[in-house]
Amino acid sequence: MKARELMTPSVVTVRQETSLAEVAQIMLDLRIGCVLVVDQRDLLRGIITETDFAAKGCGLPFSIQFVPQAIGQLMPREAVERIQEAARTTTAGEIMTTEVVTATEETPVGEVAAKMNRHDIKHIPIIRDGSPVGIISRHDLMRMLIGVGPLLGRSS
Repeated sequence: MKARELMTPSVVTVRQETSLAEVAQIMLDLRIGCVLVVDQRDLLRGIITETDFAAKGCGLPFSIQFVPQAIGQLMPREAVERIQEAARTTTAGEIMTTEVVTATEETPVGEVAAKMNRHDIKHIPIIRDGSPVGIISRHDLMRMLIGVGPLLGRSS
């Protein structure tokens, strides 16, 4: 089976200048685990995953360091306002992962799975001529392996 047969063909993209607040809202609204960052020519420049919001360290608005404060006790209004302001002023280009592991439509699904395991990632963009045309997630692989639900890709 090739990547094109399993990939989700609708890809959610943002530009590098998109604010983190907008990125987070898109991901929450669409219930997705990542967005792809593209330039003006729709060439892939990076990826932002849920992990990036927590993994990039203390200075970022959604850092995991704030979770104990938010859950364990009431956060001061000033702290919430600082986080919200940082989310509005930090851009996708500032936190995106730029070394994106990708595959093509012709890549065998087994190779896609091996890349996910080797790089410990959950999503692999499928690209054609440098532009994203689909994405495969670990959920897609699981769905295929256990035969639950339809395959999302469009086989030609």
